[in-house]
Amino acid sequence: MTNRRSPEPLAWLLFGIGGMAAALLIPVLLFLFGLAFPLDWLPAPDHADLLSVLRHPVTRLVLLGLCMLALFHWAHRFRYTLQHGLRLEQFSALIILICYGGAVIGSVAAAYVLLRV
Repeated sequence: MTNRRSPEPLAWLLFGIGGMAAALLIPVLLFLFGLAFPLDWLPAPDHADLLSVLRHPVTRLVLLGLCMLALFHWAHRFRYTLQHGLRLEQFSALIILICYGGAVIGSVAAAYVLLRV
């Protein structure tokens, strides 16, 4: 008899960290680049300055981490919404594959975009 461990704690860990990161960082970025800079509440950074910040490896790593964690947070929340909220437990394996597979594909796409800059 094998003692297989469930990957469920890892999914809940990514859900929690992703929710915290999304709740703390995304509103700040949306405020800065969606309101403060366009409405001239704060002086907008120069394009060359933003590009030099974006080309720094630590910035790319932080943005990639934020994208990945937010996607896995979404995947976990959407999985349980479909399974329990819509009572689709009979499609559990397909829902898990689609949700977490979508998060992995989105993470790979984010990494590709950030590496091209």
